[in-house]
Amino acid sequence: MPGNEKITPFFVFQFCVVLLVISAVVLRPGEWSTARWIGLGIAIPAAVLVFTGRWQLGRSFSVTPQARALVTHGVYSKIRNPIYVFSAMMLLGILIALQYRYAFLLLAVLIPVQTIRAYQETKVLEARFGDEYREYRKGTWF
Repeated sequence: MPGNEKITPFFVFQFCVVLLVISAVVLRPGEWSTARWIGLGIAIPAAVLVFTGRWQLGRSFSVTPQARALVTHGVYSKIRNPIYVFSAMMLLGILIALQYRYAFLLLAVLIPVQTIRAYQETKVLEARFGDEYREYRKGTWF
């Protein structure tokens, strides 16, 4: 779509990776156990919410902490870091569906890393937007 600044090559890459991973879980041979259904029941809505947040963030998305704009609409009106929250939920769902018990250690690494990143982003946003950001934080979670 020409002129649509929200669709970047990295957005397309992320979307394709998530689509491939969820497709691998769906197409994986084997029994459709309760764990597989529950895992996909968590992973698919979480993936939708990851990309909803990612879409709403648009060009404000960056790999390193930057303060391009203060996004406070959509899922950002309730959660300051929806991409972190829902990507962890998506991973949890995938791990439940695959039933790789030791892979849950990924969450033990991912959650602290994302918490540290959120803290770093908070400092950058607070430095740039000051009281506006502090007020926004009061009405949102994580």
